[in-house]
Amino acid sequence: MSVIHSAPKFASSDGVLVALTGALGAMAVAGKEEHGEVVITVQRDRIEDALRLLRDEHEYQQLMEIAGVDYPDRAERFECNYCLLSLTKNHRLIVKVHAAENTPVPTVTTLWPVAGWLEREVFDMFGVIFAGNPDLRRILTDYGFEGHPFRKDFPLTGYQELRYSEEEKRVVYEPVELAQDLRQFDFMSPWEGADYVLPGDEKADAAAPPPVAAPPTPKTSDSTKQTGAGNAANAAAPKPVSAGSPSVKTTGKAEPGAPDPTSSRRAKPKEGTP
Repeated sequence: MSVIHSAPKFASSDGVLVALTGALGAMAVAGKEEHGEVVITVQRDRIEDALRLLRDEHEYQQLMEIAGVDYPDRAERFECNYCLLSLTKNHRLIVKVHAAENTPVPTVTTLWPVAGWLEREVFDMFGVIFAGNPDLRRILTDYGFEGHPFRKDFPLTGYQELRYSEEEKRVVYEPVELAQDLRQFDFMSPWEGADYVLPGDEKADAAAPPPVAAPPTPKTSDSTKQTGAGNAANAAAPKPVSAGSPSVKTTGKAEPGAPDPTSSRRAKPKEGTP
């Protein structure tokens, strides 16, 4: 039994950018196709109208995510990325708006109720204000938390730390106190080599050739005291031999010759032969 569905298995982005930017008109600021996805930047004040048009007339029914990005060097340092999904086309679309710290973004909870949770997360992590959100509270950090953790100028250690106090029988907030300074670790591959000089290496003379190691000196026992077996054993011990050709020991006896050849063994008769 085969299942027939109107959505294609693999959706193509051919012509999507031109069609959507043309439909958005003046609401679209810029558009591009990057990494296999269509990305359209719209005016901040028209984000609700743009997303309503894409939902109702171009079948992008679902809002999958609202992701924040921080670019501290920009005048409008924040980006809000709305990730849309079309179930009928099996196609994804990213819509962007730019915002500053004091420029709120219109809420899209009027289009998707789930946007209330997603906007609260972007507000908590980045500090982006969403005008019209009925419940814009922190969602991941505590209500008394100071700052926004995903900002590029937020310290990694934070401003406060919390712990449970046995004396007061409750959770207390205190300024961060580190036992040691925050260390930066280098996770570069050791096979590639570092671009910096390690402490102490600046004293080494890079132009001087490395020292050549001398050949090892063979260890000999010239003193009879090192045998440990007494004078009798020292007198009977063989004399040391130089590292040249080995010595030949003669006994005065005739060396044995080769053995006499043996007679050939009679061939074994084959089976069935008399």
